[in-house]
Amino acid sequence: MRSPFPGMDPYLEDPIFWSSFHNRFLVAIADVIASLLQPKYYVEIESKTKPQKVEIPIDLERKERYLQVREIGTDTVITAIELLSPTNKRTGEGRDIYKEKRRSILSSRSHLVELDFLRFGNPMTMRGVTGRMDYRILVSRANYRPTADLYGFTLRDQIPTFSLPLQDADESLAVDLQTIFNGVYDRSSYRSRLNYQNPVQPPALPDPDRLWVQELLKS
Repeated sequence: MRSPFPGMDPYLEDPIFWSSFHNRFLVAIADVIASLLQPKYYVEIESKTKPQKVEIPIDLERKERYLQVREIGTDTVITAIELLSPTNKRTGEGRDIYKEKRRSILSSRSHLVELDFLRFGNPMTMRGVTGRMDYRILVSRANYRPTADLYGFTLRDQIPTFSLPLQDADESLAVDLQTIFNGVYDRSSYRSRLNYQNPVQPPALPDPDRLWVQELLKS
């Protein structure tokens, strides 16, 4: 069963669900593009481990996944695919670590695809952004930097299909994120698990969007 929202579902931004969705969505992207990348490339699911400080005192390890498209035979990283987490969008160590990793990718020969599906927090730095957008898909091709493609969309829009850059300058792969999202939503039984009686997660919606959500959920 599909989400009542046409694109990204803001109820998945709830911390209770986000970590699981983050992992499921990246794995689903990997599963979809894997066969399309053959025989020249493969996609690897990587993870970075961050210690989480708690008061007991023990350290809990939290793993955040990301994807790398690599060339078969050389294992060269062609494209990195990142789905931002809440720690990437709030001031602190998590954002600093990601910013350093982002700088490293942007100064390399690898392409970067950065998915920001969180309305919460501070978007990553980029210049020339115009118009309102709740969510962002950034595609930075190594051979066109510093220019990049930004797919911005709002709560009312479907998730755009984007072009995944590969090794050759004109080589790319269309990735239908909306179809992938719909599959993850259905397989995860989110329609039964998300409480649509609760308000949307912060930040508060502008009044037109708040009223639109109310009408949408009524139907």
